[in-house]
Amino acid sequence: MNKLTIGDTVRFLNTIGGGIVKGFRNKQVVIVEDEHGFDVPVLISECVVVQPAGNEKLTQLPQSAPRFNPPVEEKKEEEPAEETPEGEKITACLAWLPMDIKNLSSTTYECYFVNDSNYYLFFNYMSREEDSLRIRYSGLIEPNTKIFLEELEKGDLNEIERITIQFIAFKRNKPFNEKPPCSVELRIDTVKFYKLHSFHENDYFEDDALTCFVIRNDIPEDKLRISAGDLEQAMKEKKREDDRPQRARIEKIKKEAATMVDLHINELLDTTAGMNNAEILEYQLGKFNEVMNEHIHRKNHKIVFIHGKGDGVLRNAIIKELKKNYPKCFHQDASFREYGYGATMVTIK
Repeated sequence: MNKLTIGDTVRFLNTIGGGIVKGFRNKQVVIVEDEHGFDVPVLISECVVVQPAGNEKLTQLPQSAPRFNPPVEEKKEEEPAEETPEGEKITACLAWLPMDIKNLSSTTYECYFVNDSNYYLFFNYMSREEDSLRIRYSGLIEPNTKIFLEELEKGDLNEIERITIQFIAFKRNKPFNEKPPCSVELRIDTVKFYKLHSFHENDYFEDDALTCFVIRNDIPEDKLRISAGDLEQAMKEKKREDDRPQRARIEKIKKEAATMVDLHINELLDTTAGMNNAEILEYQLGKFNEVMNEHIHRKNHKIVFIHGKGDGVLRNAIIKELKKNYPKCFHQDASFREYGYGATMVTIK
């Protein structure tokens, strides 16, 4: 494993770019500040030191330290969030995805907060320590999107046996029905993280996930204990009548006004033989820029780029391209109700 120190200048092995080491999320992931000032989580094994820092002592960021995402400054000409009739009642849940579902005894987990509603939510994600609460994440989530909260190792699971979610709901630039502030305490049976049948197909992710609802159809689910039966029943109730796979969703998008572009490499090329990861990413970004330049003069036109969930490398690269080369264009996570997981919507300005 590479020995990195805060202040080292590094480049990435499998993707374009690099930056300066700012800290460490855990034993495997380092936080790198790139040339545009963005913090990028990268596997330590994918970093190469090109200019060492001084002899500073390696300092790892406390894994349990809360992370805060300040609210994004509201754009003056922000596009209204897309809404659905059923989204007028708030449904939200926590979801845990194993990084290696075949090795539940040793894998780490990604934790997400899912907002399945037409409302913006200011929320706190907290764990209880005796009679006190500790914030693990605090921020804003947009309508019909999901947001990454934290990565958990096996030793961290005991910290989330009692989780509290608090939020207030609102809409921007339009009247809306008042929703009461919500505070829900969840009791999580962490034994379920070791059992394969606890992870289910769901509406929000490509992969099976262990899902715990915070609120459904405006009704908070207080002190819910996860069990295999609860999860199965919850997923049956949540499953939509029109439950079609991702490919069917993409076909639906093609019939709508927005331009849809699938950036999965197998959709762009017949074969990638002889290409490494960096070359594949470069080709995908080339296609992205080609489409953007083709439509750049169509004011208010929407383009949906399907990039998939994966490890986020392609999505992060697209966001950097937008900020650098198309700063006037507005972008957001595409609604998972309409476009499935792993899609970004760009509005030409």
